[in-house]
Amino acid sequence: MSLLTVIRTAAALLLGLFAGGVIFTVLAPSLRELPGPAYVRYWQALNVDYGRAMPVLLLTCVALLVATSALSYRRGGTTFALSLAATLLTIGVIVLTVTWLEPLNSTANSWNPDEPPDTWSALRDRWWSLHLVRTASALAAFVCLLLAQAVDQPRAALDPRSEGTGVSAPRQPEDVSAAARQG
Repeated sequence: MSLLTVIRTAAALLLGLFAGGVIFTVLAPSLRELPGPAYVRYWQALNVDYGRAMPVLLLTCVALLVATSALSYRRGGTTFALSLAATLLTIGVIVLTVTWLEPLNSTANSWNPDEPPDTWSALRDRWWSLHLVRTASALAAFVCLLLAQAVDQPRAALDPRSEGTGVSAPRQPEDVSAAARQG
């Protein structure tokens, strides 16, 4: 197993964990129906839990994605493009979170859950809209990384002259000429 495969697999595990976490919120739309005090308590609890775990998870993931992109550069083409896309999308998720979502989280953290302000639902709706963008970006990054792994096959496995592969590859021009002379 190559270093690229190991690093890309670790990145996929972390990115999949993050994407799954943000997708869960989208898959639980009943949360949006909670009354103000209950929703604010939920929001504040989520901020504590995610606030501890996500920076470490995402920064480690980005480091692995940068390494994946660098190692994929030599492979060129689709593998590199998909790895780079996953990296850039994940960086975009971090920028969106830090610049747009975190200020809303900080505002929600300052509220008294028993007496949320009159504007709480407008801020919640803004957070949800931004969270949908974050979720789509995280999912797209994860899919790009999985596709990079799928299309990155070692050349030897595609070469019919490699022993025991059982995989056929298009004939090279010299193979076609030899076959024509024999046939």
